[in-house]
Amino acid sequence: MLSVPPLPQKPAIKSLAVLTSGGDAPGMNAAIRAVVRYGISAGCEVHGISKGYSGLLAGQIFPLMASSVANIIQRGGTLLKTDRCEAFHDKSVRREAANILRRKGIDALIVIGGDGSFTGAHLLEKENDFPCIGVPGTIDNDIAGTEDTIGFDTAVNTAVDAIDRIRDTASSHDRIFLVEVMGHSSGFIALDTGIGGGAETVVVPEDKLSVPKIVQTVERGIRRGKSSSIIVVAEGPKPGLATRIAVDLKKRGYAPKICILGHTQRGGTPTAHDRLLASVLGASAVSYLLHGKSAAMVGVQDGKVVLVPFKDVIGKKKFTDRQLLELSKILAI
Repeated sequence: MLSVPPLPQKPAIKSLAVLTSGGDAPGMNAAIRAVVRYGISAGCEVHGISKGYSGLLAGQIFPLMASSVANIIQRGGTLLKTDRCEAFHDKSVRREAANILRRKGIDALIVIGGDGSFTGAHLLEKENDFPCIGVPGTIDNDIAGTEDTIGFDTAVNTAVDAIDRIRDTASSHDRIFLVEVMGHSSGFIALDTGIGGGAETVVVPEDKLSVPKIVQTVERGIRRGKSSSIIVVAEGPKPGLATRIAVDLKKRGYAPKICILGHTQRGGTPTAHDRLLASVLGASAVSYLLHGKSAAMVGVQDGKVVLVPFKDVIGKKKFTDRQLLELSKILAI
């Protein structure tokens, strides 16, 4: 059971700010809510920053009260808005960002986002001695140092629900459907969706599955009387993978249909799992900062909240579970 580290008797900071950066993920609002209310309960002033690092540089910083985050836990997206800030790659820009925060009387920063967002937080602290902690918020679940990320569970459930609906049509028309889910360089969403949705084949970046192999799984199903198939495809680094596979299948005499789920996986109401995860990680980030801890990400390992140094997170590759990949193949027999 996930639990939050206890609060210290003598907090190391009196004021903190929170921002969301990069792609949005269901559950980010629950994390913001936890940061605000847990921080206030500990006697901290809490500030929100609108539109990520871009908003920070523009001075879009405002106080947040307990009432500011009322009725947001069930909402997708992010109350604080988000952005990708190219300017933050500049060292002088990061120095100015630290100065802006200090002029506002803010002692520390919580960044909810992914690898790129954590890179900015890491450099902000390293170069300017400004305490930062990251909270992993990305549907891809591809951040090293944590078994789970905010938004992943919701994205998988959204995709599985779509597959359940698509399978009705596939069965009715005896069709092959290629369902493309998000995942540029990792197959976490595709793998969990494939197993949860009972897909006949799962195509992920970590396992280079050739078209002839895909055809083998389809024909194996046909031999045992199956008239339809669902193939789950992680989008991969180059757009249009499902379309390219469909073209190859057509050359072999099949007539597959394509369904690209796209950004539907990012939006919508977060699951109870993501709400709980976000609440615990948001509160834990506050607790660690109050203990004087920083330059790290709060994550989950072996079912417990842990603090992972940014240097062990940023730029590190997280791989899908090979045993789960093999299980997806076995269950599709």
